[in-house]
Amino acid sequence: MSAYHLAQLNIATLLAPLDSPQLADFVANLQRINSLGEAAPGFVWRLQDEAGDATALRPFGEEVIVNMSLWHSIEALGDFVYRSEHVEFFRRRREWFGRMAEAATVLWWVPAGHIPSLQEAAERLALLRRDGPSAAAFSYARPFAVPDAANAAALSPR
Repeated sequence: MSAYHLAQLNIATLLAPLDSPQLADFVANLQRINSLGEAAPGFVWRLQDEAGDATALRPFGEEVIVNMSLWHSIEALGDFVYRSEHVEFFRRRREWFGRMAEAATVLWWVPAGHIPSLQEAAERLALLRRDGPSAAAFSYARPFAVPDAANAAALSPR
C-alpha cells in the first residue's frame, strides 16, 4: 500500500439551477453515482456536505459545483470515471455543464491520512492553470507517479 493517496478536484459550471428540469436527471442520479464511487475499488474519501453530496459548496462561484475525492491510485480513479457506470453520465456532461476555458480538473498526491481542504484544492487548480502539469498539480493527460522519498518535496505548491 502506498504512503500516498491521489487527490482529485473537478469543478463544473452549471448551465441551469440544480432544481431546473434541465438538471433533473443529473440530480436524480447523484446519490447513486456517488455510492457507486464509494464502493469502487481504490476509493478512499469524498467531499460531502450535510446532504451527502457537495452541491451546496460553492467556493468557485454560485454557478460552479465541485467534486473532490481521494483514491489509492490514478488507475483506481480512472477505472471508476471511465470504466464504470459513471462514464454514461460523464459523456452527458455537456447537457448540464458549460465548457471551461481553463483546466477544470486537477490531481495531486497527498500523504495517506491527509484530507485536503477546498482551499488546498483551489490552490492546486490555480497552480495547474498557471504553470501547467507538475508533481504538485497535474492532469489525467499528464500524470505524475506516486512520489518516493527522493521527490516528495516536489509535492508542495510553489
